[in-house]
Amino acid sequence: MGEAGNIKPTKFVMKCGGSTLVALPDSFFEDLRQLQADGVIPVIVHGGGPAINDTLNKLGIESEFVNGLRKTNEAVLDVVEMVLAGQINKEIVRRIQGAGGKAIGLSGVDGGLVTAVPVASAAEVGLVGDVVAVAAEIVEGIVAMGYMPVIAPIGLGEDNQRYNINADTAAGAVASHIGVKRMIVVTDVPGIMREHDSGSGAAKVRVILPQVTFADIEEMMASGEIYGGMIPKVKAAMKCIHGDVEEVVIVNGSEPEVLSKVMRGDAIGTRIVKG
Repeated sequence: MGEAGNIKPTKFVMKCGGSTLVALPDSFFEDLRQLQADGVIPVIVHGGGPAINDTLNKLGIESEFVNGLRKTNEAVLDVVEMVLAGQINKEIVRRIQGAGGKAIGLSGVDGGLVTAVPVASAAEVGLVGDVVAVAAEIVEGIVAMGYMPVIAPIGLGEDNQRYNINADTAAGAVASHIGVKRMIVVTDVPGIMREHDSGSGAAKVRVILPQVTFADIEEMMASGEIYGGMIPKVKAAMKCIHGDVEEVVIVNGSEPEVLSKVMRGDAIGTRIVKG
């Protein structure tokens, strides 16, 4: 094998909502393919809330949220696993492979990839888990073979019980356990924005903030500068920062070559850091 074949691939973790990811343009998946060809391999962790809600409604299964977590019993968990690990996971894999990339889809159950324990509020929310371990060697092995791991956030307890895991929490845990300090969160917005006075009595314009801290975010939510649908996006990004993860970059997935730009260090999106 030549020298190029011995170069160890670089990896990064990308988190995206399932509905956002499958709706992205072909160019996004072509960017993924190009990164992979250059030896920079994404580890993708995805959610799928809207599709889960739709399927639960079709099946007549009631579901509610308690403090942002889906109340999960065995019937709900069957649907969560079916939609996340089946429908959405494989749709993402198909999109990647359709663009010429190489991907392997799996859930946290496969090979014991994600070990979970009940969350502290399990009495209220049921079978929802926190991640206590990630089998990094599985991710490393898939990456070493030149494939992108596409991970659905279902975990397995030591008692062989399945757990529904918040996708943001799962992404942060995967990143921390495989030694990634920066994560990319792909959304449908260009970053966190703030109104800026352009002067001369002109109307205020909204500008993207290049970097914010947790304290900045709390202040902007309290003042109403961060509002509506941006609040859950920002809170989700903050959840990703734990363990070894030091920063999260929020970007718009429809921006051309957005992932390549982040990996090059271009000024794009908003970097979130603890402080």
